[in-house]
Amino acid sequence: MEHILLEVGLAFVLIALAGILSLRLRFSIVPILILVGMAVGPHAPRIGVIDFRFIVSGPLIDLMGRLGVVFLMFYLGLEFSVGRLVRAGRSILVGGTIYMAVNFTVGIIFPCLLGWPLREILVAAGITTISSSAIVAKVLVDLKRTANPETELILGLMMFQDVFVAIYLSLISGPITLGTASPTKALISTVLALSVIAALLLSGRRLMPLLNRWLNIPSDEVFLLVLLALLMGTAGISEALGVTETLGALLAGLVLAETVHFERIEHLIAPFRDFFGALFFFSFGLRIDPLSLGGGVWIALAAVVLTLAGNFAAGILMGRRACLSYRASTNIGLTITSRGEFSIILADLARSGGLLPVLQPFTALYVLILAVLGPLLTRESRLIYRGLSRLFGWPPGKDAAPYKAERQSL
Repeated sequence: MEHILLEVGLAFVLIALAGILSLRLRFSIVPILILVGMAVGPHAPRIGVIDFRFIVSGPLIDLMGRLGVVFLMFYLGLEFSVGRLVRAGRSILVGGTIYMAVNFTVGIIFPCLLGWPLREILVAAGITTISSSAIVAKVLVDLKRTANPETELILGLMMFQDVFVAIYLSLISGPITLGTASPTKALISTVLALSVIAALLLSGRRLMPLLNRWLNIPSDEVFLLVLLALLMGTAGISEALGVTETLGALLAGLVLAETVHFERIEHLIAPFRDFFGALFFFSFGLRIDPLSLGGGVWIALAAVVLTLAGNFAAGILMGRRACLSYRASTNIGLTITSRGEFSIILADLARSGGLLPVLQPFTALYVLILAVLGPLLTRESRLIYRGLSRLFGWPPGKDAAPYKAERQSL
């Protein structure tokens, strides 16, 4: 492949410059990487041997980007454990149901008001409902919020959404591409997704003594190779079974978090998380053509407003139902705002099915705005909560009064 190393090297240079810029601006690197990716790509020029289109290296960069999501979700899983997630199981189930009910309802109503056909409505609902696991994970790690009380619920929601994605894609891929639905395929996907979760969590807990013994490897080199084999094997098997690889990576992190080696694992995996994670956001930007954004501006802006409102309402309902403070509940609503990889997948599916052309610029602009707004709103959550507490009369700061007692007094 001609000049593939030169193209990959150019991508690394652009990513490094984006990192330096983010440090200078004291701003999240995520939206900067996406914007840099948008600035180059198929529409960009070629200057001599320097090809800003990344045509030759595109598939490789995309693959490394996918690995970035795997490492991000694995690292997030390491910050928790199976035991913590099991104890929060009821809150996660209730919270995930609340989130889906609020956002999916908004996602259905909005395209209905636009007069779109049924297939376009189904695609638009999926695009506007599912958060970006990669962006959410990156923001939580960068802002050092993995120990916050609300993060446990956010992590559970990411798992809930991954199962929903497997089911939803099975349900709508037939109607979009073939015009026929497949309830049997959706049922199989549901059973597979739940089976993968149960099998990994149960086997991980039962095999914990063996895992501790097998991972007792003096050499960091061999230890890392075994760790990568476990991670990629789990993610690959999940993908082969029709479940997202991110769910497999998250579950692998949850299981290994309970081993005695989790601090060593966390230390060795952090550079991979940062490197491949940066490549994901850069490759994500490469998929967005800025020249095509004009066709869906007003639709995208309206959808962004509705999404912000829906996420905020869902976050408050989820958090308060789980006995979290108003501050923590507000953090939930702001953190899960970003949209990303699943929305792009649905837009590609819509294009292959010959659906309305406006879905492409709408999705690109909608995802771009929320990918930029999500990290910004999360970073400024303290300032936002301060204004909301004055508006709604909520306790200032981290209100310590347990919501459970408050509910019992009502």
